[in-house]
Amino acid sequence: MLNIITEMTWWHWIVLGVVLAAIETFVPGAVAMWFGLSAGIVGLSLLVFPMPWQWQWVLFAVLGIVTLLLFRKHFLRHPTVSDQPQLNQRAQQYIGQILILIEPIEEGYGKVRVGDGVWKVVGPELPSGSKVKVVSADGTILKVEAA
Repeated sequence: MLNIITEMTWWHWIVLGVVLAAIETFVPGAVAMWFGLSAGIVGLSLLVFPMPWQWQWVLFAVLGIVTLLLFRKHFLRHPTVSDQPQLNQRAQQYIGQILILIEPIEEGYGKVRVGDGVWKVVGPELPSGSKVKVVSADGTILKVEAA
């Protein structure tokens, strides 16, 4: 194992970079890709500047951390804006809608039909068939008021 670490050539670093970039497709978090980029930079720098194996690994580690921190800083300053910010938050999508109770709200709980599903609601006591407006959501429970 020590031979692999101490005898890395430029093309070993390039292959390591490609492997780490490929791993990124299976592992979420955008970490492996930055270390893959760093491995590629170390490999290309070895073509120009020969260096001992210790410095290669130090350069790899430092570049990996620096590129990762730069990416995180950029991502925090420029977050990805979605045209559907509530895509995976179904309950949030129903806020403001007027729905009809299919089960009365008794002791604070009732049910409404939304599309082809039934959702639990929380609100003031109302009879079945009443129109309610969704005012907020807590997980999968819709908070409603009389419409």
